Amino acid sequence: MDYDKLIRNLIDKSIEAFIMGLEIYNKPTIKYRIEGFSFFICNAWELMLKAHLLNLGKDIYYKDDNTRTISLSDAVKRVYTDKKTRIRLNLERIIDLRNTSTHFITQEYEIKYAPLFQACVINYTKELNRFHNEDITKHISQNFLTLSASIENITNDEIKIKYPAEIAEKFIQKSNELEVLTKEINSDNFSINISQKLYITKNKNDADFSVKIEKGSPNSIAIAKEFKDPSNTHKYSYNNVITAVQERMNKNNLKIDNPNGFTSRILTAFIDFYNIKSDIKYSYLHKIGNQSQYTYSEELVNFIIECIKKKPEKFVESLKNA
Repeated sequence: MDYDKLIRNLIDKSIEAFIMGLEIYNKPTIKYRIEGFSFFICNAWELMLKAHLLNLGKDIYYKDDNTRTISLSDAVKRVYTDKKTRIRLNLERIIDLRNTSTHFITQEYEIKYAPLFQACVINYTKELNRFHNEDITKHISQNFLTLSASIENITNDEIKIKYPAEIAEKFIQKSNELEVLTKEINSDNFSINISQKLYITKNKNDADFSVKIEKGSPNSIAIAKEFKDPSNTHKYSYNNVITAVQERMNKNNLKIDNPNGFTSRILTAFIDFYNIKSDIKYSYLHKIGNQSQYTYSEELVNFIIECIKKKPEKFVESLKNA
């Protein structure tokens, strides 16, 4: 087999799939652009990573079937062996969107996935250059690498009114999961956010516009209290709590008395010991038909970190003794 020719073909097809993904996403008349982009960007990564593995002299075929090449998920794991690598985390979310979420996709997904898509595009161009010395701008203009995303937001209440309960809950769950991970991971390799933030300042010279708090402004604002929707206050899934605690422990250089760090077994022990599921401040039980699922608040993550900081060397031991 001529491996040099095979590698060249894989790279060329990868670049073509990448450009097709960009063209689909940036074409305003296509309504299937989220799904289409996820298909083609995954295909581009798969071909590019397989070419890289061949360059390293590694096999890309399954051992029990030499007619089938490995999946993208397997290729990602072989190239990015550290499961906490930001590029790998980004790709795994987009692979999940392609594999299991397509039938749930609504147009509102775009505002949630656009930051991940943009990071994925930039990651691809960098890795293509690093692995294969290929400059993507020789194939497509630099300005086409910026995705044209719709940033019209929609509330959870509007989602619940617009879609059946199953789809609405699936969207809210995925949305919260991405928001939590983006906040905790805080890396451009995972997500590149597009956001607009407003701040109130008393200095008129620092303001872009004025509101009625400053006399003479035609723009009125009011500070209102509203019902706190658990979909907004309890955004952490069980696995997201583990990820968040692990990320914060790394940032604070915290080590506990367990060689594997903060695991699901430890979280379960913590939840049982403090009876977390009975405290609305920390957890909330969602019920849709016959299905039920707990989600957790950021306060729980903060509480766990506070407990770890008190006695990290005896944190797990104290849960076991209890």
